[in-house]
Amino acid sequence: MLAGGIVVSNAGRARSLSRRVLLAGTLAGCAAKRVPMGVAIREPVMEAASLEGGRFVMADGAVLPYRVWMPPQPTIVLLALHGYNDSRDAWEIPAPEFTKADIGIVAPDQRGFGAAPGRGLWAGTDTMVADAAAMARLVAARYPAARFAVMGESMGGAVAMVAAARGLFAPDTPLVLSAPAVWGRQQMNVVMRAGLWMMGHLLPWASSGRSPVPIRASDNRAALEALFKDPLTLRTARFDTLTGLVKLMSTAQDAAARLPPPALFLYGAHDQLVPKTAMLAVWRTVPPGVARFCYFRNGWHLLLRDHDRVRVIGDIVAWLNNPRARLAGEAAAAGLLAARYPALD
Repeated sequence: MLAGGIVVSNAGRARSLSRRVLLAGTLAGCAAKRVPMGVAIREPVMEAASLEGGRFVMADGAVLPYRVWMPPQPTIVLLALHGYNDSRDAWEIPAPEFTKADIGIVAPDQRGFGAAPGRGLWAGTDTMVADAAAMARLVAARYPAARFAVMGESMGGAVAMVAAARGLFAPDTPLVLSAPAVWGRQQMNVVMRAGLWMMGHLLPWASSGRSPVPIRASDNRAALEALFKDPLTLRTARFDTLTGLVKLMSTAQDAAARLPPPALFLYGAHDQLVPKTAMLAVWRTVPPGVARFCYFRNGWHLLLRDHDRVRVIGDIVAWLNNPRARLAGEAAAAGLLAARYPALD
């Protein structure tokens, strides 16, 4: 999930910061706390503890737990990257639909989330992208008889976009991008950017708390309750992690122009976390022939946990098996792209 229940900033909060708070923060020398990748001490490995999961050990020794949903003879295996404040459990609801189609899922906790090192702290775009690239190589090598692809939800989609644009995945690695987090600074107003910068640099340790405006990530109440109750889920966010997330989203937005084929973008009409203008800006930046786009009129941010998820998963499975397959959400996406939005013209 991108930032459900979290407010990045608002005009009232930005204007209410007093000089006294700013001075106190400056004098205190508050600094954003990051947990980037350390010095390489070994080759990354993928260790299987059981049929249900195991752990990745990165080059710096960091341990990233993962879960596995694997059919007996997978034809395709996905490295699945979760969203902000989420964990490897993000794929528990959609996984059975994929395994029915002989598609396996390997889902790690990314640094700073779940049970990975630095829980609640931001690792940085470069570290998260490097981790994704290393895990992709390991998963592809573990299942050589299956085709390999990367699937990312929200923040995980942004990480996948940046890694692909930097050429860190094997050539022709398919990317499935479910509501990728692409609401970068380019699409934020001045007050929002300024407010986030001040809080992230002067009071980085402060928690954003709950949003005064209810944010709904899915129409599936049971899925949202399970997400909230999951002990691996983070329920608050430091302002420096939100600043890091915005930097990642901005980088992902820029990466769209260099995205290699093939890619599949998925977006829901009711997404309250990634604005439609930001998503369309990215779709229109992707070079011709690189990606296909699907828009779901009943979809929310957590498309793969929505009540209508079978329709979404159906398009993913069809595309992975045949990049030219007819997709249920593609006609609506074409209509959305053809519409005129003043903010984008």
